Amino acid sequence: MSHVSHRGGTQPNIFGKRKEPHTIIIAHGNDIKHFTVKPWMVFTGGTLCAAIAVGYLVATSYLVLRDDLIGATVARQARLQHAYEDRISALRTQVDRITSRQLLDQQLMESKVVELIERQEQLTSRDGQLGSVLKKAKASLGSVPVPNDKPSDESASVLDSTKTGSIAASLFSSTGVKTESTADRADRLFVAINRSLRDIDTGQVEQVRYLAETAKKNAGKIESALAVAGYRPKNKPETAEGGPFIAADSAEAVSSFSSEVEGLDAALNQLNQVKGAVRRFPLANPSPGSDITSTFGTRRDPLLGTAAFHSGMDFRGSMGAPIKATASGKVIFAGRNGGYGNMVEIEHGSGFTTRYAHMSQIYVSDGDDIEPGMIVGAVGSTGRSTGPHLHYEVRKNGNAVDPVTFIRAGRKIEDLL
Repeated sequence: MSHVSHRGGTQPNIFGKRKEPHTIIIAHGNDIKHFTVKPWMVFTGGTLCAAIAVGYLVATSYLVLRDDLIGATVARQARLQHAYEDRISALRTQVDRITSRQLLDQQLMESKVVELIERQEQLTSRDGQLGSVLKKAKASLGSVPVPNDKPSDESASVLDSTKTGSIAASLFSSTGVKTESTADRADRLFVAINRSLRDIDTGQVEQVRYLAETAKKNAGKIESALAVAGYRPKNKPETAEGGPFIAADSAEAVSSFSSEVEGLDAALNQLNQVKGAVRRFPLANPSPGSDITSTFGTRRDPLLGTAAFHSGMDFRGSMGAPIKATASGKVIFAGRNGGYGNMVEIEHGSGFTTRYAHMSQIYVSDGDDIEPGMIVGAVGSTGRSTGPHLHYEVRKNGNAVDPVTFIRAGRKIEDLL
């Protein structure tokens, strides 16, 4: 059995006071152990206990405060993360907005470019429509203004560049964001190109209309001249017009370009028709530059001196001077014909014939085809004649008519032929 006892306390003072060291005795059966507690041990033990207590307090405080510190740190990190996420979201939204605006601007530009290319191709495609009708207009009207179907140099260069790539891409900076100055330049460029193409379009339509109006005007003048001479072209319809009044600048009055070209073609056909009639109609002068010595109608006969009817008109000419046919036709007589002397008679159609008399030479034969201005003989004084001259007659359905009426009508339209 163990027994622990502590010995100390008060000892009898001998020769004054004396401290006894503290002794710890441990007994276990017959075994007895004792320890003497030194002062430094007590100090060391106290210090150690104090250190342990302080460490415990510190550890306890740390454990108590750690959760708060961790919680505060986590909260701060969460706030920073949320702030970063909000900033990233705002930046992403801004980028999306810029990208969307850029795409919209690019799509708008590309749509404008497509529109410009389509308009240019439309103008270019008109070459096929204009080609043949302009050749006909040049042949019928002579020197005429040709519609301009080419854009300006600036417009052409821009439109050509769009065929190999998108013009919209070139209007953006390297960052992909369109600058304000670039946008302004692009808008001005589009406006300029649109204006150029619109001017070409309008110019083509106006010039086609001008050609059609000129052809109609010329045809009208020729028809008027023919009408004065008593001739009406074949298949000429009677005037039959009408309909409600519609202002020329209204929407209903605006025709398509194809309709304008068709109108020009119809006007040229009308002009060519009357020109063809003119070629068969005796309007020319058979002896240009010669003096007229006797007119059509009643006169004093040069041989008998009595009143007589002159069925034609006489042109003074030197012996052998050329005599020209006044219209196209076919020779129905070439030879000697009584008082006419050497005579040529040409049939022109529609009941018209012309006679050329007193010739010294005949250069054509029966059945020959004649063109206007062809030389059919030479001035002479054969037959019933007092000297070298040309006796010229115009007959309709066998009856002599005044040639001067026809010659005057021909002078009015000679610049239109």
